[in-house]
Amino acid sequence: MGGCTNCSGKSGCDDRKGSMMEEVEHVLERVYPTHTWGEPSEAVLDLEPSDVDAIADELAQELAAQTFVERGGDAEPCDYIWVLCLGRAPCILAVRDHGAEVPDEWATSTVIDELYLRVCISHRARVAAVQQIAVTATRGDDGRFAITSSPRAGVYDAPLLRRMQKLVAILPAYDLLHVDFGEIAHAPIGFHAGAWRDLYGGEPAIANYLFFPQPTTMITTGVL
Repeated sequence: MGGCTNCSGKSGCDDRKGSMMEEVEHVLERVYPTHTWGEPSEAVLDLEPSDVDAIADELAQELAAQTFVERGGDAEPCDYIWVLCLGRAPCILAVRDHGAEVPDEWATSTVIDELYLRVCISHRARVAAVQQIAVTATRGDDGRFAITSSPRAGVYDAPLLRRMQKLVAILPAYDLLHVDFGEIAHAPIGFHAGAWRDLYGGEPAIANYLFFPQPTTMITTGVL
């Protein structure tokens, strides 16, 4: 894929990203008055679980794809909607998190590769962002599967971009500001890492203030 430097729509895109980041700065000022990660204001967005479910249902219909809701909590103040883009049903998430039976074909497969769009919906403000995540199930000699999730700081692969565009167009109907993930994968200027540095080292990205604590591209592995 080529870059955007010579794209005829670059100036309009830059203007949109400029206003988007201005709104993100306002959100950070409001939610983190001390400018320190881990010290949000007491005001928490009252996002109903039914709202997230409604978004997931609409995405499933409009994108012609399976969707899965993953709830966050105090330690991870966002909800996720996973959209299966490349993979077969029942997919890895359905087996791992939603009680689906392991498909017979897994018994003869060494590696199962799938690709998802994951929508992050903040509990702290009406903002959402989207990552692409590769999920791989690798069968070991003992017959168990290692499930590895490998997120990227944005959406890059061509097969996902059309669904990504349709997904983003749906979010404003739910009063959600879509924030380009690539624009929030760096540390905000003038903010302090607080306890984040002890947990992960370095500086937290804007995404860590808005959505989840872990580094944006941290690879995780579990056993099924």
